Amino acid sequence: MSSTVHRLSAAAFVASFAFAAPVSAQLIQHRDLSYAIAKTIAEGALEDCKARGYAVTVVVVDRGGDTMVTLRADNASPVTLENARRKAYTARMFRITTAEFVKAMATQPVRREQTTLPGIIAIPGGVPLKVGDDTIAGIGVSGSPGVDEECVMAGIDKVKDQLK
Repeated sequence: MSSTVHRLSAAAFVASFAFAAPVSAQLIQHRDLSYAIAKTIAEGALEDCKARGYAVTVVVVDRGGDTMVTLRADNASPVTLENARRKAYTARMFRITTAEFVKAMATQPVRREQTTLPGIIAIPGGVPLKVGDDTIAGIGVSGSPGVDEECVMAGIDKVKDQLK
């Protein structure tokens, strides 16, 4: 009798897991940035900055903050590589431009504290890439003071019709 009770208890235990999740539970679906689109954005940003007379680095990170594309122009300063990567990462993770992040530091003390997190930087030039309300990537440009974000936007404009 003891083994029958154990089997019934085990069956009840297993069955409880079958009913634990709501019937409406399902996988989350999302869009990811393709390499081709990421590369087009980076090339567009690099070319826009070059036309303005700046040698820059452009970095595109994916949804998880991992680098997808890095382009460094001839004569771009070595520090632009890390700056661009961190700008892209910050924009992706916080879902706002790094310029907005910098402004928020004045009114939201937590933003200043967040700059101590690995990979975060508070320098304008990072832009989140969104499809609707979903942030799918981040793009950062470094090396064109005051126009980094404009260069990013020029790159995004190249693929705007594909981001729907």
